Amino acid sequence: MTDDLARLSINQETIKQWSLEELAEGCAKAGIGHVGLWRAPVQAYGVERTARLLSDVGIGVTSLCRGGFFTALDPAERARALDDNRAAIDEAAALSTDTLVLVSGGLPPGSRDLHGARERVADALAELAPYAAERGVRLAIEPLHPMFVSDRCVVSTLGQALDLAERFPAEQVGVVVDTYHLWWDDRAPADIARAGAGGRIHAFQLADWITPLPAGVLLGRGQLGDGSVDFRAFRSAVESTGYDGPIEVEIFNEALWAREGAEVLDEVAERYVRHAC
Repeated sequence: MTDDLARLSINQETIKQWSLEELAEGCAKAGIGHVGLWRAPVQAYGVERTARLLSDVGIGVTSLCRGGFFTALDPAERARALDDNRAAIDEAAALSTDTLVLVSGGLPPGSRDLHGARERVADALAELAPYAAERGVRLAIEPLHPMFVSDRCVVSTLGQALDLAERFPAEQVGVVVDTYHLWWDDRAPADIARAGAGGRIHAFQLADWITPLPAGVLLGRGQLGDGSVDFRAFRSAVESTGYDGPIEVEIFNEALWAREGAEVLDEVAERYVRHAC
């Protein structure tokens, strides 16, 4: 199984019950060489300390999540968001990852102007892309399922994400291909080809779609193989563009978090090999 796991990355939220030390030790022991990180637990542990911990055990960081939330109308709030994103870029650079995942932000309270919100995302990218490039960090726009458009992300399709990303050089701004958010869209294969042709697939993430969705829907991502997603079809589409980078499993699921971490890690690795290889 070791060869099959060479590209697997475990997102920190998939085994949220583990500390950073446990995640690093568990992945190293399992022969998994990559993790995806989230800012809040990294900040709590210490950015430089996290970088040393992972370096010491030979674990690379595939992505840092998250930046974004650019859609506010208030100028002061937008300025704070830009400052926070610059800090996120600096953290990504310190962790030696070249990918900062962006969740664009939802509609401001009382607004119904989706086009205006997306243009504010573009304005923020114009501010941040050069700053990120100077630090060797790429901005990766993640489209979220349309159920999140009002409160979390006005970018719902890969095509919309590419329309924004393509205003900037590919080495500065790209996209995230996340099966959980894109599995339903019959335009996804063509958009994946478009993204790959432009060198804009900066991250590839896996999670399954299961129903019924839980209250609040955010924690509804399923273990690989438990739902509706054809992972091999997605992987084939992504790899047919020439993408050969990490494949990150990112699952938010309270049932997984309630289990013993090593058991979850073993199951994720087995499901990845069974359903995505």
